[in-house]
Amino acid sequence: MSGHDHDHDHDHESHDHDEHEHDAEVAERQARRRIALSQVRQYGDPVLRMHANEVEAFDLELVQLSERMIAVMHDADGVGLAATQVGILRRVFVFHDDGEDRVVVNPVLTVRGKDTEVDEEGCLSLGPVRMPVERAVEVTLDGVDVHGAELHLELEGLAARVVQHELDHLDGTLIVDRTDPESRREAMAQLRPRLVLSR
Repeated sequence: MSGHDHDHDHDHESHDHDEHEHDAEVAERQARRRIALSQVRQYGDPVLRMHANEVEAFDLELVQLSERMIAVMHDADGVGLAATQVGILRRVFVFHDDGEDRVVVNPVLTVRGKDTEVDEEGCLSLGPVRMPVERAVEVTLDGVDVHGAELHLELEGLAARVVQHELDHLDGTLIVDRTDPESRREAMAQLRPRLVLSR
């Protein structure tokens, strides 16, 4: 404690209380993240390499799936999540864009801008591993929402990167397939020991 701290018991108690509340919040968030990540399929799971099927039924089950995916995405501190990552082979992904949660069903990248940018990407299915990936800076995404209404999104920057990443998931493609050989080798060195542990 520094010299100019006034040690009024009350101040001290409320400060301790705030700190305790903060610790409790952090612990709760970490617990939620662990639970969320336990629902996300991890590298080595064959479903991550499968091609998702078009959605044909716009029913309550689809609404519930998208709500669950949004909850998992937020609890896991992600910005996007594809249905294949929760073991469902349907062409659906969710992402967080400019303060809003979006659900895109049967997404198609109709325009991929010519300008590209390399940036670090992580993935909820690859743990802490991050690697550089080249993506189009601007894209146009078409699809439908959970009720079958048409969606047309013109995206750039992070949102464009996120939808390209999630769309890859629906085709069974992972960021290890999109990075440079050196980064792939480094990533595999981190991922292989985890594969052995999870068997």
